[in-house]
Amino acid sequence: MNFSVLQFPASNCDQDAVHAARLLGHSARLVWHKETSLGDADAVIVPGGFSYGDYLRCGAIARFSPVMQAVKQFAENGGLVLGICNGFQVLTEAGLLPGALIRNRDLQFHCEHVFLKTLTTDSPFTGQIPTDKPLRIPIAHGEGCYFADEETLSKLRANNQILWQYCNAQGEVTEASNPNGSLGNIAGVCNERRNVAGLMPHPERACESLLGSVDGRLIFESMIHRLQSKQVAKAA
Repeated sequence: MNFSVLQFPASNCDQDAVHAARLLGHSARLVWHKETSLGDADAVIVPGGFSYGDYLRCGAIARFSPVMQAVKQFAENGGLVLGICNGFQVLTEAGLLPGALIRNRDLQFHCEHVFLKTLTTDSPFTGQIPTDKPLRIPIAHGEGCYFADEETLSKLRANNQILWQYCNAQGEVTEASNPNGSLGNIAGVCNERRNVAGLMPHPERACESLLGSVDGRLIFESMIHRLQSKQVAKAA
């Protein structure tokens, strides 16, 4: 599989995303924000960082980058797109995902490990995650509080678009396990077509035991499994 990882000015997790994909035995290349093509991408990762210095709002300037037009077309054609942390913010600003990410409830930057409850395996990003397994994955953000109006939240619930919630080590969704005040403990969502997803935690930083967790692999392995299944079906 070929992963294209976007690179904006001040991205700081792009190399981590490339490393994670290669660690799993697949190819990955960086795509500069001024490029207008994603090349032969099978999947796109919009990485974390502080694109354009987070001026105006997180992701607000990155959405206008030339490469984002290619990402939108790729998504419209059914391609898999995963936004991580700042990448999640970029995708909401670009209208590829519903809702918004605002300042953390306590107005503090949080850098710590959290646990995620996977609400559904019915997506290309969660299909290989064992049922009832809390994922231990780090966060590093100051504007990770997920917000949406009640109508949007109702649609997300009705369409099974909430992929992950913050939880404790036992998989219980509690107020204490919510690091940023996100509505409904929401940590990640997908679009209605289920081919675009975003989450605030960093799975690319949880792919090696040396880093304290390998749970992030399950998200990338889910994407790879879906892509390989599509290739097999296409060849049949």
